[in-house]
Amino acid sequence: MSCPFNEEQLTQLKAFVELCKATPQILHHPKLVFFKDYLASLGVSIPTPTFGSQSSAPSGDSNTSNINAEEKMVSSEEESEPESDVELDMEGVIEPDTLDNEQNKFDSTKEPTDEERDQSDEKRSEAMRAFSEQQFDEAIKLYTEAIQLNPQSALLFAKRGQVYLKLNKPNACIRDCTRALELNCDSAAAYKFRGRAYRLLGKFEEASHDLCESLKIDYDDQANEWLSEVKPNAEKLRQHKLSVHRKKEEKEHRAKLRRARKAAEARANAAKAQAGAGMGARPPPAGFDPQNFSNLLFDPEIMSAFQDPELAAAFQDVSANPANFVKYQNNPKVAAVIEKLQAKLGKGGAGGFPGGFPGGFPDFGGAAPGSGAPKPPTDDDVGLD
Repeated sequence: MSCPFNEEQLTQLKAFVELCKATPQILHHPKLVFFKDYLASLGVSIPTPTFGSQSSAPSGDSNTSNINAEEKMVSSEEESEPESDVELDMEGVIEPDTLDNEQNKFDSTKEPTDEERDQSDEKRSEAMRAFSEQQFDEAIKLYTEAIQLNPQSALLFAKRGQVYLKLNKPNACIRDCTRALELNCDSAAAYKFRGRAYRLLGKFEEASHDLCESLKIDYDDQANEWLSEVKPNAEKLRQHKLSVHRKKEEKEHRAKLRRARKAAEARANAAKAQAGAGMGARPPPAGFDPQNFSNLLFDPEIMSAFQDPELAAAFQDVSANPANFVKYQNNPKVAAVIEKLQAKLGKGGAGGFPGGFPGGFPDFGGAAPGSGAPKPPTDDDVGLD
C-alpha cells in the first residue's frame, strides 16, 4: 500500500506529532476534538489538561477556554472531596430525654417572703435526704416544691439538675442548670452538672467548656475527671472545625484568583482590541508575541501587583490612551511593575517589550509615542560645540 502523503505533508505530520509530545494539552483544543476522539477510540489515555501561567496556547481564545475548564475541574475536585466526619468515641452517650413541662412551672418574677424562704429551705433539706437515699423521683418532687416557693434560688435549680443527671435526663438537667446560671453566673455546680449532661448527649465541645468553667470557679476532683474524659473528643472536633475553616478560606482564595485572572484577561483583550483599532490594525512590532504577554498577565506575582486599585486604574488609563503614560512616569508603583514586567520578558528581546511597553508604553525616561510630550534632550538637541 502506497503512502497517501507527499514529503511536505509527512514533514508537517511529524512536526504535529512532536508538538503533541511536547505539549499534550493541545489535544484538548476544540479544533482537534476529532483527533482526540480517534485516539480515545484506540484506547489511548489522553492526559488531563493542565493550566498555568507559563503554558502556551494555540489560539487567542484559548485562555478563556482554559480558565473555564479549570473552574469546572476545581469545582469537580471540591465536590468529590466532601468533608469527612470526625471519628469520636461515643461510649457513654445516651438518647436525649423529653422535657416535662409540668415540673417546670414557677413564677420567675416572684419575690419570696421570709416565711416562703424558710419553707423552701425545709423542702430542700427533705429533698437532699431523699437524694441520699436514692429516692430520685421523690427528690425531684421536693425540689420542685422548693423552687415554687423560692424561684430566685440558683442552688435549687442546680440541685434539681443533679437529680435529673441521676435519672439520665440530660436535657432536663441542662434546662435547670441554665436557669441556675441565669440567676448566678458563678455557680460552679451548675456548670459542672450541665457539662456532664452535655457529655451524655455527645456534645463534647460544650461539655469541655462548662467543665472548664466549673473548675475555674471551684476546683472539684469529679469535675476534673469528667473533663479528662471529654477532652480527646473535644480536641478532635476543634481541629476538625479549624480544617473546615481553612479549606473554606482556600476555596474562597482560589475563587478570588480565578476572578482576578478573568478580569485581567478581559482587560488584556480590551486593550488589545483598542490598540488594534487605534493603530489601524497594524501588525505588532517585530519580536512581540501577544500570547506570551497574555500569559505574563496571569503570572501570580504580576496579578498580585494588579490587585492594587491605584495600579489597576493607572494601567487602565494608559491602555485607553498610551499617551497618558507621561502622567505616571514618576509614580514609583507603576515604575516597579514596569521593571518587573521587563525583567520577566527581557526588555527589548523576543517576546519582550520592543521599543517600550506593548500597546505604546514607552521605556522609563521616554515619552509616549504621539503624546506630544518632549523627549529627553540628546547631544544633537543641545548642540554641543
